[in-house]
Amino acid sequence: MAVVDLSVVVPAYCEGEHIYDNLCRLLGELDQLDLDYEVIVVSDGNTDATVSETERVGSPHIQLVSYETNMGKGHALTRGVERSRGELVTFIDADMELDPREIGRFIDTMRQGHYDIVVGSKRHPESRVQYPRMRRLESWIYQLLIRLLFRLNVRDTQTGLKLLRREVLLDVLPRLAVKRFAFDLELLVVAQRLGYRKIAEAPVVLEFQFSSTIDGRSIYQIMWDTAAIFYRRYLLRYYDRPAPRLSMDSAKIDNVVTKPSISE
Repeated sequence: MAVVDLSVVVPAYCEGEHIYDNLCRLLGELDQLDLDYEVIVVSDGNTDATVSETERVGSPHIQLVSYETNMGKGHALTRGVERSRGELVTFIDADMELDPREIGRFIDTMRQGHYDIVVGSKRHPESRVQYPRMRRLESWIYQLLIRLLFRLNVRDTQTGLKLLRREVLLDVLPRLAVKRFAFDLELLVVAQRLGYRKIAEAPVVLEFQFSSTIDGRSIYQIMWDTAAIFYRRYLLRYYDRPAPRLSMDSAKIDNVVTKPSISE
């Protein structure tokens, strides 16, 4: 399997209306970086035009992964990583609320500091964020809770732009149980538990979209999953158990279609 410098995994759910423009924007930013890259779009059980609009981009850099049942962001990211070839792997949400231009800065930060993980942080002093005050308050309260529960030296675990060394993902992903909103938190908790403590926060540019899927039910699920992560971390010691490294041979996964966005 040929290795590339960077894999960009894009989980997508109900983004058919905007994903064509968003992917073109993403490719435009990646083309300016001096590296070989691939973009893996994971259609997480979409019934809209997400798949056809992704294919319409027509870029040889894009690989499309599609399956019929919505399984959640964590599941989608894992499927994308399984098909990735990058020495570095970036996660970015398909809505592109977060400016993909920051990916280059994340790479520079990782290389200069020899970090294991670089996470986007809305609380970084150089971040430029536009989102409602209530969301700001909810985010601040949640991050305070995270610091108290997990002693995680990260001020913002939930921002959807992250860059990780491949080695970290291969060790961490097989141990994760959360498949939806608290996936980001569990990933960082497990990485820290396994000794990957060189984590940097980087600034982001965020333009909040009011079609966001975070609602009352989602908040309840996040809190439930957070409690479950605490239980697994400190009571079950679940993350201390041996686990196989992530298998990159995913050909046997059922109901998954993988193909480039244009015919070869």
